[in-house]
Amino acid sequence: MDMKHVQILMDEPLLRRLDADPEVQKLGRSEVLRRAAIDYLKRKRSREIRESYRRAYQKSRGLGAEFSGWEQEGVWPAE
Repeated sequence: MDMKHVQILMDEPLLRRLDADPEVQKLGRSEVLRRAAIDYLKRKRSREIRESYRRAYQKSRGLGAEFSGWEQEGVWPAE
């Protein structure tokens, strides 16, 4: 994998907390920040998908005459 150097700014207290973390000490700042970026992108994509479903189903007004009465049978899991 081709790695690129990036420069980020971080305030001193946050940097001290990061450097004091045992996982950061073991893996290094770069690896931990790469993992954080991957996690951020996964969570963002998941939110986008949930929002897309919400918008799609919000427009819908039921399952149609063919499935009349069945809408209340299913329960969506709570978030």
